[in-house]
Amino acid sequence: MKLAIWSVTRGAGFIGVGISKKIPNSTLFTLSKFNIDESIQMENFTETLNEKFHEFDGHIFIMATGIVIRKISKLIISKDVDPAVVVIDEGLNFAISLLSGHLGGANELVEYLGSVLGVVPIVTTSSDVTGKIAVDTLSQKLKCQLESLEKAKNVTALIVDGKDVELHLPKNICSEGSSEGVIVVSNREKLEMIQLYPKNIIVGIGARRGIEKEIIFDFLKEIFKKNNLSLKSIKHFATVDLKADEVGILEVVKELGKELKIVSRNEILEVENLFEGSDFVKKEIGVRAVSEPCAFLTSSKDGNFLEMKAKYKGVTLSIYEERFIYEKR
Repeated sequence: MKLAIWSVTRGAGFIGVGISKKIPNSTLFTLSKFNIDESIQMENFTETLNEKFHEFDGHIFIMATGIVIRKISKLIISKDVDPAVVVIDEGLNFAISLLSGHLGGANELVEYLGSVLGVVPIVTTSSDVTGKIAVDTLSQKLKCQLESLEKAKNVTALIVDGKDVELHLPKNICSEGSSEGVIVVSNREKLEMIQLYPKNIIVGIGARRGIEKEIIFDFLKEIFKKNNLSLKSIKHFATVDLKADEVGILEVVKELGKELKIVSRNEILEVENLFEGSDFVKKEIGVRAVSEPCAFLTSSKDGNFLEMKAKYKGVTLSIYEERFIYEKR
């Protein structure tokens, strides 16, 4: 977790130095007028915060909650993208989870700060303080994507209200996690339900030079529809090093908010004999196949191909489904 620590007084700045030394991957910001070493010195707190707010996974403010609320109010977008925000008082008494307690990890962060700094962690989310689990927290633990924040809120409200909410997992949850239907037996006319999407689909991709984004995207959606798959379950895309700068591929990956993993041709050479290849491709780029080995090499290698090699107008897609495992903690 990439953390920013913020202070606007001299005393808080020196406290921040001590905190940053105890917390890995943290960056301390102080006002330049205090000239505090081991920190990034800023001329203007508001301008720097506005610029850096969404560059960090979480923020620790050593100041009053009122200041923080006023400063971040215009920076907040949505609970599924906002970073964690925690406030620590200058007396090092409390760590308050202020924003993105579940999805952003602020609640876990204050618990961590409590153990590291000896402060009292303050969590106010109802599901946590009543010893119940929220749907968005469950989604994180299962490493899934929420179908809808609104539905998550509705189902969590039932949990907090003490209503019976059943968790239906496929019997083969430890081997597949790819059920296409759910049967719910209930005498209730109205049921609040939500789908969690496991991120276990890897898309290997090859394409001709100059391929248009629209061709890739339309073909991708067609292949996913054919296999009854959701784009939300894409873990990442993978392609060969020669295509690392292919604009059409990069635009599709960016629009879907996913990661593009690059595989070298030397890596592909070690496994290319496992896949049906092409003499033409071998002559052109030095390896016999692209999409299949790229998907396979960037996977857990514990799963199977749903599409070995689908082709359309210069685009080749391979779809690899990893075995979905729920790890109990």
